[in-house]
Amino acid sequence: MFHIKSSLVVLFIQAVLLVEAVTGAMTQTWSAVFVAVTTLVLTFLPQRFAGYLGIELPKPFLMGIVLFIFATLFLGEVADFYERFWWWDVMLHFMSALSFGLMGFLLIFMLFEGDRYAAPPWALAALAFCVGVSIGAMWEIFEFSMDQLFGMNMQKSGLVDTMTDLIIDTAGAAIGAFAGFLFLKGRQLGGLGKVLDQFVQANERFYGKLRKKR
Repeated sequence: MFHIKSSLVVLFIQAVLLVEAVTGAMTQTWSAVFVAVTTLVLTFLPQRFAGYLGIELPKPFLMGIVLFIFATLFLGEVADFYERFWWWDVMLHFMSALSFGLMGFLLIFMLFEGDRYAAPPWALAALAFCVGVSIGAMWEIFEFSMDQLFGMNMQKSGLVDTMTDLIIDTAGAAIGAFAGFLFLKGRQLGGLGKVLDQFVQANERFYGKLRKKR
């Protein structure tokens, strides 16, 4: 049932973006059209990219990615949530960094083919942390590029905003990596362990050496 709801949420967001693009074109609000179309295209990429790599994205994963893209680009820029809610940017960066920490762990764990004994848990967690922070830094470069090339205001106050985002990215990546550390120990950090387990089960062929800790 949750998988069905996740698919419906994704379809609803894509429908909203399509309507906004058409409405913007009719009113000649080209900046809104650009953001809506860009966001719409990006919502299709995760599934395509995962399919190209042979990775199965669980529906809740896909919904989370699409929601983040929608909240960041469309709600943040067109609906002006960055200006209306001071905490919007902070929340998005924390959630994205947490997700990147989890994704970093899953990627590193995949390289070890799911062998939880191939390296110390702290080493895998440290690598996952580095991946999460690196992606956060790359996002700051993306924000800077969008501001410079298209006149957006994703960085707002410049240096202060960037450094605050990087600090939040670091905290989120640390939590995500710690969740991976506990996963290797057979424990969970809230529901994050369940999220990791769900992805691993959907992509068992990449985690062939996974063994339950006795």
